[in-house]
Amino acid sequence: MEKATFAGGCFWCMVKPFEEWDGIHKVTSGYMGGHIDNPTYEDVKAGQSGHLEVVQIEFDPSIFSYEQLLEIYWMQIDPTDAGGQFHDRGESYSTAIFTHSKEQREQAENSKAALAASGRFSKPIVTAIRDAATFYEAEDYHQDYYKKESQHYKEDRAKSGRDEFINTHWQK
Repeated sequence: MEKATFAGGCFWCMVKPFEEWDGIHKVTSGYMGGHIDNPTYEDVKAGQSGHLEVVQIEFDPSIFSYEQLLEIYWMQIDPTDAGGQFHDRGESYSTAIFTHSKEQREQAENSKAALAASGRFSKPIVTAIRDAATFYEAEDYHQDYYKKESQHYKEDRAKSGRDEFINTHWQK
């Protein structure tokens, strides 16, 4: 198994798109990239921890490649928005690809460059590519939130603007 870690705004919306594929062993919501140990959701949401909300994916690369994960990732976010994602604003909701190896970094950089060259977006791609740091698992109530609190999840996602963005930019 290998790990991939992506920040794409609210982690509630980032679990389901990855969980639905063969070769994905586990998707865990959590925090990465900040300067305090063992952050809580409140620490991260307040914007003082430096951490981003992330999903960490354990996957079997012989079944599902890192390149495929990157393709799914790009289609879940607005890679041109440095101020957060959709209705979730602030640093903790910004986008980033946290790489776990030199190979992942190279693949992420190539993928980002290809997206920038594609002309799909009129603004620059601002998603950061960073080295993975310590992963802090989010509190239990955040794990599989779309399953545990499906009605609230659906309402929050519907008002976020994420689906409209995805449909406008990727469903062509």
